[in-house]
Amino acid sequence: MNQDNRSTDHYFVAAPKSEAKFGLVRTTLCGKSFEFLTASSVFSKRRVDLGTRLLIESMVLPKTGYVLDIGCGYGAVGIVAASLNPKLSVVMTDVNMRAARLARKNVELNKVANAEVRYGYLYEPVEGLVFSCVLSNPPVSAGMETVKAIVKEAPKVMADKGTFQMVIRSKIGAKTLPSVFNETFGNCTVLARESGFRVLMGQHQAV
Repeated sequence: MNQDNRSTDHYFVAAPKSEAKFGLVRTTLCGKSFEFLTASSVFSKRRVDLGTRLLIESMVLPKTGYVLDIGCGYGAVGIVAASLNPKLSVVMTDVNMRAARLARKNVELNKVANAEVRYGYLYEPVEGLVFSCVLSNPPVSAGMETVKAIVKEAPKVMADKGTFQMVIRSKIGAKTLPSVFNETFGNCTVLARESGFRVLMGQHQAV
């Protein structure tokens, strides 16, 4: 969630106050066609932004297991992941109630049977679940402390050797986030670099 949000409402809020103005985005991701219902006060309502697209096109998905799209917005990352591998169980979460509702509608719109949406703050909606993969396009405008919390708190819901993959603007997170990944996971890999963004990956090593 790194750009293209010019609404007067901040999208990292529980209940946006602005009137919802809806739109529809049609796009191709990973060689497949998708449609996403969007709305004002939800990140990148006019298109799938470059950071989200880079994360989707470069994400490394497990063959089976649970996948988490944390801060899912209207659901592009999680829906594509679920569509690419029907054997996965994908959970999408967002603190923005409007985003969560849109994501639910988009799961139905794209006829994805192996995905669900939960509303709530960071990892609170998925306590008790264990994920083989966590995907994140973080809410940078909410502050880097929130972004760092998404990284640091990920291991508590991750399986051994599970992966955490996050897209970030290179000029914002290239210097600070790799060290956070190394502190949290003991490793950090750059999966992709393009258009001023990069996708970082850490692998969880359970103690």
